Amino acid sequence: MSIRFALHGGAGVIDRARFSAEREAEYRLALRQIAQQASDQLEAGKSAVDVVEQAVMALEDCPHFNAGRGSVLTADGTVEMDAAIMDGRDRACGAVAGIGKVAHPVSVARAVMADGQHVLLATEGAQRFAVEHGFTLISEDDLTIPERRQQLASAQTENRVSLDHDEAYDVFDPNDKTGTVGAVARDRHGHLAAATSTGGMTNKRPGRVGDSPLTGSGNWADNHSVCVSATGHGEYFIRCQVAYDIHARMVYAGVTLDAAAEAVLARVGEMGGTGGLIAIDGQGNIALPFNSPGMYRAWRGADGQVNVAIYADEQAEI
Repeated sequence: MSIRFALHGGAGVIDRARFSAEREAEYRLALRQIAQQASDQLEAGKSAVDVVEQAVMALEDCPHFNAGRGSVLTADGTVEMDAAIMDGRDRACGAVAGIGKVAHPVSVARAVMADGQHVLLATEGAQRFAVEHGFTLISEDDLTIPERRQQLASAQTENRVSLDHDEAYDVFDPNDKTGTVGAVARDRHGHLAAATSTGGMTNKRPGRVGDSPLTGSGNWADNHSVCVSATGHGEYFIRCQVAYDIHARMVYAGVTLDAAAEAVLARVGEMGGTGGLIAIDGQGNIALPFNSPGMYRAWRGADGQVNVAIYADEQAEI
């Protein structure tokens, strides 16, 4: 069985002309290191679900991305994070929404999945569950970097809510390119898994939940079809049920992964939404489509080598 892996760090307005070479190099290095570690773990025999969790944990630890440490702030200046994980072997899944004061929301989601009583826990209940299952609470200061305070102040001055990489957000700080993170994998036994994590939108209304923790919208895995992690304007991805629709087109219409992913993302665009996704099917094919100028992405190619790309015009073998 061919081992495959892909991750993303958000999609949106990523303008090469306004992105410093030093900053870009930092992003590329982080993406490559995390993807290489995941590839090595799969080679060593780790399960797909273990690998996607650990990859997303590493992305949550990286302040360059809008997940875990470095999450954006709500209108109240607080951190509310969403995450989900799904095991393609049996569609076991777990998710948290609006959780704060934990370093790794994706691991709390994994604990929800392992517990098995529920699929999605939110806000104080999710945080209480985390404590009961051995997670240490941390302060919001441990999750917040100074740039997020500045971005919130700017957004509130202009009375806007900022997506991962929208135009207004980019104008405020062209060197800051944050984004939802996610990972998908196919292990040596052919099992699929997906995980997604995000801090949401700058200046979002407290309590807002996007597509990331919603199974079928921003996250999906089924050994019989595909594993998917999405990023972008969550409200549109929810309305289109992006991740599940890709699965459904493949299973019920018999279309290829590429055709299904492109059609579903086109529907998002027709409705006015932007973003992208990463996906791997049961045969090990990879799709990395997006309808924005760029998407942070890294993947293990068919030759076993790790590739990294940011802009739409970067071509590499998948």
